[in-house]
Amino acid sequence: MNPIISAAELAHELAGTTPPVLLDVRYRLGGPHGRPEYEAGHIPGAVFIDLDAELAGPPGAGGRHPLPDVAAFGAVMRRAGISTGTPVVVYDGDKGWGAARAWWMLRWAGHDDVRVLDGGLAAWTGPLETAVPDPKEGTFEPKPGALPLLDADEAAATARDGLLLDARAGERYRGEVEPLDPVAGHIPGAVSAPTTENVDAEGRFLAPEQLAARFRALGADEADRAVGVYCGSGVSAAQQAIALELAGFRPALYAGSWSEWSNDPDRPVATGPERG
Repeated sequence: MNPIISAAELAHELAGTTPPVLLDVRYRLGGPHGRPEYEAGHIPGAVFIDLDAELAGPPGAGGRHPLPDVAAFGAVMRRAGISTGTPVVVYDGDKGWGAARAWWMLRWAGHDDVRVLDGGLAAWTGPLETAVPDPKEGTFEPKPGALPLLDADEAAATARDGLLLDARAGERYRGEVEPLDPVAGHIPGAVSAPTTENVDAEGRFLAPEQLAARFRALGADEADRAVGVYCGSGVSAAQQAIALELAGFRPALYAGSWSEWSNDPDRPVATGPERG
């Protein structure tokens, strides 16, 4: 299934006989909470999902946004009205990171019919509402493992033997700045691939052939070569996972990402512009 949906396609499906469940996952790294913006206006019927509280576990040794408890995640999705087979569309209001995290979590937990609104809320030209919906409880039961997931050792192996993409800004990859985590730099062997280069000026994903060309240039040109992706805390890397899927690759996500890696003093760190 195509991991993204246009605003026009979404409007058509919402007017149909089996409209998708809508999830609003507005989130900004270090910014204000998304709930007030949601309450000020959202796509009709959308349910707000709190990324920090509902799409991640408590921060700690596993990183700033470790995966949440699977049972708790399933309960959140059921409260949003999701059942097995229910079409789901996720959106946010910024860079697509929050929506991508929800997309990845649902896909990883075994829900196949989930897409991200391409361009986010800014692409939506239909009406907004302020009413908070009360959907009927769904029946979705997570079955983790439908998408590949890496731990720290597997990420290191992918960087060594395959292709591990670092989705953070280039200056964080190079170790020039580090605003959030205790150590600056990147996983040795990883390749810099900022998420900003996956989208156009309006925040819409580039065409699949453009994305394929981008990732081939970064080294994803061998059919049997493992491809992994990480970022600061496993959020923006999910946007990169969507871009890789659009390009025809099946990436594995290192959910702990740099926030887990850099908290372990025994893990090596590379700096500079080149593959370490």
